[in-house]
Amino acid sequence: MSDIVLAVVVGSLVILTIYWLVILVKVLSFKPKAKREQPVSVIVCAHNELKNLKALIPELLNQEHNDFEVIIVDDRSDDGTYDYLLENQSDKLKFARVDQVHDHINAKKFALTMGIKAASNDILLLTDADCKPSSKQWIKEMTGPFTKDTDFVIGLSPYEKGNGLLGHFIQFETQWTAMNYVGFALAGNPYMGVGRNLAYRKSAFLNNKGFSKIQHITGGDDDLLINELANKKNTRLVLGSESLTYSIPKTSWGDYLKQKTRHWSVGKYYRLKDKILLGLQNVSNLVFWLALIILAIQTNNYFIPAGLLIFRMSFITILINSTSKKFGYRMNIWLVPVMDILYAGYASIFGTIALFTKKVRWKK
Repeated sequence: MSDIVLAVVVGSLVILTIYWLVILVKVLSFKPKAKREQPVSVIVCAHNELKNLKALIPELLNQEHNDFEVIIVDDRSDDGTYDYLLENQSDKLKFARVDQVHDHINAKKFALTMGIKAASNDILLLTDADCKPSSKQWIKEMTGPFTKDTDFVIGLSPYEKGNGLLGHFIQFETQWTAMNYVGFALAGNPYMGVGRNLAYRKSAFLNNKGFSKIQHITGGDDDLLINELANKKNTRLVLGSESLTYSIPKTSWGDYLKQKTRHWSVGKYYRLKDKILLGLQNVSNLVFWLALIILAIQTNNYFIPAGLLIFRMSFITILINSTSKKFGYRMNIWLVPVMDILYAGYASIFGTIALFTKKVRWKK
């Protein structure tokens, strides 16, 4: 029996190691493309985000770029956002207002579509109201790689360092997700991006009828759009410290798990090959831990499970440390072993919950 369990542990670890090795090689071998300055429309959707907008808008308007506009979509706010935007609009700062929810389309997607239609430029750069660009070069970095053949540019958006176990876990989970979608994209299979830092062409959005195929789904305005339309020929990645946007992390487990359930719930709409690739990774991760525990209980030679565990932890620590530096920030790697164990349980439990979740909300 222990021989079978050992084979399961080793087999699952081999599968995971192949995933991690591909990601590590692809990320470390990444070289940035030549950049050129082009007209850009920056779009931010906001629902009762006045405090965050007051901090974000000056950051956007002070970007070192010669031709851009900022469009804020006020999505049914009642906190003074409309009056603030009305008083501060200019040639560079414009806004659109959504007054009501429409039954035929998700509220977030409707607000974003309003902003896209209001944009004067073909290149669109998206972020959220609670985000902050990492530098004054953010617009240049994120939109510079566009060529005539490029429809999508995927960027990264880590969270600011939070306190306690939740803060560390959010950083770890965000890094794990980023490693996956960056590594897959660099391997020629872009399957998602994050709306906190994503650029694409207005013409590509409109020519493919926008969110028409996913308009009823809460969430997915970023990853499902990429999943449907992006490919290795029309998509580029941007890595580096000047291209990031930082977001404010949740401060309670309840709020965080609600947010992640919404994010995970759209995964069931991914392309079949992406569900298979991601599913195999998650299943292998869970199987490894379960089989390793059984092996440790059954065996008299504890050097075997200990050695396998040390190999895994060492590889993941190297992977997290190397990729995060390439992405443009530093991770606290001393907690990686603990976060790795927590992530296995989190992914299996909440991935399953999200799979069967039918009703999730953007904002009321």
